[in-house]
Amino acid sequence: MNELAIMIIISLGTLFILLAAVGILRMPDLFLRISVTTKAATLGVGLILIGMTLYFSDVSIGTRAVAIILFLLLTAPIGAHLIGRSSYFVGVPLWKKSLMDDLEGKYDRKSHELRSEDLEEIFDNSLLKKETTENKSNDSKPTEGKEN
Repeated sequence: MNELAIMIIISLGTLFILLAAVGILRMPDLFLRISVTTKAATLGVGLILIGMTLYFSDVSIGTRAVAIILFLLLTAPIGAHLIGRSSYFVGVPLWKKSLMDDLEGKYDRKSHELRSEDLEEIFDNSLLKKETTENKSNDSKPTEGKEN
């Protein structure tokens, strides 16, 4: 029974790695390829390492496998994000049928600054509210030295 579970887990891991390889070939642009390979390959390698840990039933192999899985879970998304971000800034085109470009108009190619309009609006609104409350508090204070 244990061998069957190990075989299923390792086979699923292999299937996910195969799907990642197919995703590289089938996806139309770099950004979708990065997304597919990061998710599928990380899951595939994790499942294979779990199957390996169950097969050998050794504590030292299990701790190494857990360390590798944690390392992959922490570094693969960060690496994919950095590759995608730098590719976008360099000018790699999106797929023709992409519906949305969240960074359009927010990146300045000359100064290499990325601005967020949402944060600017929040900052401007908080300054406006602060000025309004200060003006109201100044109006409500009685003026000193003036007599009615």
